[in-house]
Amino acid sequence: MSAPACSPSSSPSSFDIWVSAMPSAPRVRGDRQPRAVSGLRFAFYGRISTSEYQDPVSSRAWQLEAAQRLVAGRGRIVVEFFDPGASRSLPWVKRPQAAALLTAAAARDREFDAVVVGEFERAFAGGEARRVIETLRGFGVQLWLPEVEGPINLDEPDHRALLMLLGHQSQREVLRTRLRVRSAMAVQVREQGRHQGGRPPYGYQLVDAGPHPNQMQASWGRRRHRLEVDPVAAPHVRWIFARRLAGMSAAGIARELNERRIPSPGVYDRVRNPHRAQAVWTLRTVAAILANPRYTGRQVWNRQFTDHREAVPGDKRSSLGPVRIWNPRSDWVISEDRTHPALVSDDDFTAAQGITAQAVPENGSQRRYALTDLLICASCRRRLAGHWVNGRPGYRCRHGHTSAQPVSEDAPRWVYWSETRLVEQLIAGNAALADYSSASDVAAHLRRCDAVIVCGAGTVVIETADNQPITPRAVQAEHDAAETAEAAAEDVLTMKDRPQSGAEQDEHPDLRSSRAGRRSHRRQAARNPIRSHQDGDDCTCGGRSPEGKPDRSVSSCRLTERLCASGCGLDKPDPPSGATASPSVDALSTTGGR
Repeated sequence: MSAPACSPSSSPSSFDIWVSAMPSAPRVRGDRQPRAVSGLRFAFYGRISTSEYQDPVSSRAWQLEAAQRLVAGRGRIVVEFFDPGASRSLPWVKRPQAAALLTAAAARDREFDAVVVGEFERAFAGGEARRVIETLRGFGVQLWLPEVEGPINLDEPDHRALLMLLGHQSQREVLRTRLRVRSAMAVQVREQGRHQGGRPPYGYQLVDAGPHPNQMQASWGRRRHRLEVDPVAAPHVRWIFARRLAGMSAAGIARELNERRIPSPGVYDRVRNPHRAQAVWTLRTVAAILANPRYTGRQVWNRQFTDHREAVPGDKRSSLGPVRIWNPRSDWVISEDRTHPALVSDDDFTAAQGITAQAVPENGSQRRYALTDLLICASCRRRLAGHWVNGRPGYRCRHGHTSAQPVSEDAPRWVYWSETRLVEQLIAGNAALADYSSASDVAAHLRRCDAVIVCGAGTVVIETADNQPITPRAVQAEHDAAETAEAAAEDVLTMKDRPQSGAEQDEHPDLRSSRAGRRSHRRQAARNPIRSHQDGDDCTCGGRSPEGKPDRSVSSCRLTERLCASGCGLDKPDPPSGATASPSVDALSTTGGR
């Protein structure tokens, strides 16, 4: 009789019982240490650089395991913070989860007592560790590192030295890896013509180029890629170069492509251009195609680099955000041989670059714009661009519009000024420019004053960096001469107004202070007469407008018949008996005072 078949509901086997049974207590040599039932509450922090090329699950697991081994018997991890895709060079305040950890640490009812990381390089680079430790210590939170097998104490010299060593080692690893990768990529492009990734240029498509040259990479199934002509987009690239060589502007080419309903690169390859919101051809798009040397059939790399705009070099906390900057042509890496079919010949490409770089008109005359970089649009705060019309220089702002697209009906009115009319209005409305007659002289004066011209539709206003009016009547030498003349005139007044006896001097104790006040105020007026009036002053020289309001544009207070005690030219009361009246400015001219 055969044995009955084993059903799923049968009793567990001896092996299953052995696996599920509690293991016996391990033998411990020496004195047995009591295991902590409760202890510190820890917050775990981990990080990986890229979520596309690294496995966040496995990386988080080994970092968490290392942290758990560190805190075993001392406490337990109660909360986790993990940053996938965050560079170690970023400060903690710019990492989402690290910033959340700092915010939680600052709370009075936080869930943890200390922070633990699985590896120093996963959390810090450079001097960031010490800054974070000091911040956490201010909150009463410790930081535990596996490298010290416990909490970091900045009061210990050994711990401070270890932090410096680990920070420099982490930074060295970053720089070393970057140098090796960039050097390898440059050799691959120059000698092998390898495609280094990224979107293919418009007019090309990526095709398979065989297995990866590295055997291990090839065993993983990785393949090489190369550029091949795109039969749909390539004819448009050839047409763009042909129209440029025929003399058409980049804006005109873009406008005609839009009129012909040709899909722009962002629309044609939407998968590789999800960040491009423009659905039409623009001037910059056409200019980028015309300037791309890869259309000659060569592979080109390192044309641009990322500038993080750090106020303190090397300190990512002071970064204003990354921007792409063009490298000098001497730093480009160009393949020695052609690596893909060319869409334009070498001669046509270089000829197109010559058209782009042409700076002299066909008649050979040079066009000069004296007020370049001094004009700001009052509407959109863009800088006005030079615009040559009817043989004369002018400036305009189209509020970001280019000729590549038609003007919309609700677009704001363009701002346009001819240079001649602009200079005439500036001189007529600003006493500081009265001594100038040419645009170059006006431009030089405004640059010395660190001033700009804000242009609107029919209005021009001069603004300085500190919102102060520009110095009147041109040059500082004239101001110095006026100050010297005022000092000489004051000496004449001092001699004429001196009391003849000690009794008279005691009778008029305010004469000396009045002269000092006049001298100080008149020197200030010589430097900046526009600001010599004070609101509420009743001036007989035109310091008030016909409506009775203070007029700050009047700058002739010094040239009145009588001088008041403040020195600005207002009517003053008759002097006390025994004091000599101050002579007028006109009288001073006859005595050599002015």
